[in-house]
Amino acid sequence: MEITMKSGFTGKINSMDLDVTLEQMEIWNSPNRPLIQEVFPNLSSDEREFIKTGVTPEEWKNIFGEEEE
Repeated sequence: MEITMKSGFTGKINSMDLDVTLEQMEIWNSPNRPLIQEVFPNLSSDEREFIKTGVTPEEWKNIFGEEEE
């Protein structure tokens, strides 16, 4: 499903094609939603971050730099 979000950092409108269902999105958008990892256990942390903030992995790298090992 293509998800479109506004980046919380840049204000840019971003889209990602994610392996989520309409039912999962309805649960996530409900007032008493569970933790994001419970709603979307199949998504990576980058994909869940996108659903929460609209920030893509590329934006994250541009803002915060590369991840240290």
